[in-house]
Amino acid sequence: MEKSATRPMALGLIVLGGLIRITQALNFAPVGAISLFAGARLRGWQSYTVPLVLMAITDVVLGGNPAWPTVYLAFAISVWIGTRLRQTENPLAIGAGSLAGSIQFFLITNFGSWLSMADTYPRTLQGLLQCYAAGMPFYWRTLASDVIYAGLLFGLHAWLSRTVAPRERVTLQTA
Repeated sequence: MEKSATRPMALGLIVLGGLIRITQALNFAPVGAISLFAGARLRGWQSYTVPLVLMAITDVVLGGNPAWPTVYLAFAISVWIGTRLRQTENPLAIGAGSLAGSIQFFLITNFGSWLSMADTYPRTLQGLLQCYAAGMPFYWRTLASDVIYAGLLFGLHAWLSRTVAPRERVTLQTA
């Protein structure tokens, strides 16, 4: 497939993920997986713009987050991680990408929360560690949702690109 070609099926799966985000609670949302998938299956400006614009639109519906700059930064990094998966459908590589995305999201966004919540966490190493400890219950749901939704997005894309939209099939890397 040409690098500049539009991938309507991949875009459709991302929009579907955005709609799912609006209905989700308790940090079990597809946004990390959407960012990873967008990096892997979209090209150029679309790979970063589509998931971040989708976040901005759904944030209007769901309300803001005081650490939003770090949230958007973390999702942009997940897109970058996804770009490393462009020529693979390997479940282990996709799982590793999901894990890496979840870990960096946890570290970056909790750091942002620590910075923006001076009244909750003191600006000390102890305060930062307290913030990370308080975020651990949310991390496990984030990790689970990233892995599950990444499996669904990448799996659906692989299946649909073989049955419905062969033009979107991934050109697998040869060893």
